[in-house]
This record gives sequence, C-alpha cells and structure tokens, in this order.
Amino acid sequence: MASNDNQIFGRFWISKKGKTIAGKGRIELLKKIKETGSISKAAKLMAMSYKAAWDSVDIMNKLSDEPLVKRIKDGKQGGGTILTDKGNEFIDLYDKYSVIFNNTLKFMEACGVTTANTP
Repeated sequence: MASNDNQIFGRFWISKKGKTIAGKGRIELLKKIKETGSISKAAKLMAMSYKAAWDSVDIMNKLSDEPLVKRIKDGKQGGGTILTDKGNEFIDLYDKYSVIFNNTLKFMEACGVTTANTP
C-alpha cells in the first residue's frame, strides 16, 4: 500500500444562524476577561487591540440568547468587566465540545488517518 502523506486538520467554532459566536480565540478572550476582570487587560494579554477585543465581546453578546459579558461600575475603582453565568456556561460548553472534538481526532489517528490539530 502506498504511503499517504495527507493530514486532516481541524478546528471548530460555535455558530448561530450562520454567524460565528466563538471559536478558540474568543473563548480564550472570555477566559482572560474572567481572570483579569477587564477587557483591556485581557486584550493586552492576548496581544490584541482593545477595539478588537471589545468588538469580539459585542458580537458574542449580540449573538447569544443572553449576554456573556457585562460591565460593572464601581465608583472608587472605576468598574470592570465580568462574565455572566451564561458566559461561564458557554466556556464550559465549548470546553466539553473541545474534548469531544479532540477525542474524535485521536480516534481517527487510531484508525490510521494522519491528523494534526491546528494551533
């Protein structure tokens, strides 16, 4: 049998009505917002502009049934940003899908298909 140099690459994202809510990058952004309490700090950690981060949050909030992220106001500190319960649930859902997706790639490898998950 001839050697097969073909590889299957895979990534996934969650869409609603044909519009992407989130993939790996937006989920990472949500996790950084949760960690830092700030869109600005999360954007810096991800080496992206505040506007790009804000636009991503805005898109996710608009496409989700409920907001995933909300701003909070604190008179002394000026406020911040938190994930809503829906935002935390969304991350958990994505992470569960990610495990299933990666297990599928592992199964394909076990069947002799060469896979390479994209970074």
